[in-house]
Amino acid sequence: MSVNKVTLIGNLGKDPIIKKFDTGRAVAQFSLATNEKYKDKQGNPVTKTEWHNIVMWSPLAELAEKYLKKGNQVFLEGKIESREYQDPKDAAITRRITEIIVRDMTLIGAPNSGGTSYEPAPAPAEPGYVQSASNKTTTPVETPVLESGQDDLPF
Repeated sequence: MSVNKVTLIGNLGKDPIIKKFDTGRAVAQFSLATNEKYKDKQGNPVTKTEWHNIVMWSPLAELAEKYLKKGNQVFLEGKIESREYQDPKDAAITRRITEIIVRDMTLIGAPNSGGTSYEPAPAPAEPGYVQSASNKTTTPVETPVLESGQDDLPF
């Protein structure tokens, strides 16, 4: 028996790059940063950042295109996969890359007005969020803007 499962919580290092194929299928690729914090021998705080190459196929790729931006925090589950490819500048060179193939995604935070810090996302059942095809991914939806004088309290 063997298991190939990865669980990551991190922040997008760049906006997803989306490629769409003639078949209607899409793929999203981006980098994800995870941080480990510890103290060195002298007691000084140290933050170590690990970068991961992320790949999402349809239908998650469409959600990534619509809702993910640089800096977003996400919870990802998937598997590790390595592949080889020819260097585009020198076909004699074969390169190897390790990627995380995502099977499930949950948005952890939604951008506030500043756009760089995040507030906790409400549970999927709360208004203003919808679930993806995986039944675990929550995605923000547009909230109507209240006119001046309207009461936004439910009671």
